[in-house]
Amino acid sequence: MKSSAEHWDRVYESRIEEALTWFEADPALSFGLVGRFALPGDPVVDVGGGASRLVDRLLEAGYGPLTVLDLSATALHASRERIGARAEAVRWIAADVTEWTPGESFALWHDRAVFHFLTEPADRAAYVATMGRALRSGGIAIIATFADDGPESCSGLPVMRYSPEALAAEVDSLAPGRFQPVEAERHSHVTPKGNLQNFQVSVFRKTEAG
Repeated sequence: MKSSAEHWDRVYESRIEEALTWFEADPALSFGLVGRFALPGDPVVDVGGGASRLVDRLLEAGYGPLTVLDLSATALHASRERIGARAEAVRWIAADVTEWTPGESFALWHDRAVFHFLTEPADRAAYVATMGRALRSGGIAIIATFADDGPESCSGLPVMRYSPEALAAEVDSLAPGRFQPVEAERHSHVTPKGNLQNFQVSVFRKTEAG
């Protein structure tokens, strides 16, 4: 069973943001990858962006139009409150990415930790289908998941773990030939309590055929 908006609202309401295991004061890896594969003025969507600081960094660097999508309206509200008046420059969408119908075409899709929560094949298929509709031809998808030696659960929910090769194979099985792997790397995230969580971060390009 996939997670619900109510679950994530409770998570964000139960702890201060800085205590959440995925908190990053500076999302340097994500910001650096967006900077390599998109230009200011390119439309960017941050899937599962919630209360992440990535939108702050992108606004400061002149990126936009920006869209932040998350299941949790509570998380999105936290970001809007933090950003203040600049939040008017961002499109905020409280929705399940597997059920979302994009209303525009994006140059870059960023997902730091949504895909690994999709434990059911149908949900992964819906996610990849949405990503295909959302990205323009030649667009970039950045997908970060727990690595194959990463945590087996998060916030009380089971997760799928991937090596870059396994993720590439999964995406290709769901959308044959539509997404070409560009590069991948491992990343160790340090939680607020000092624990290490191993991630893999993969970059894909939507093919012309897609």
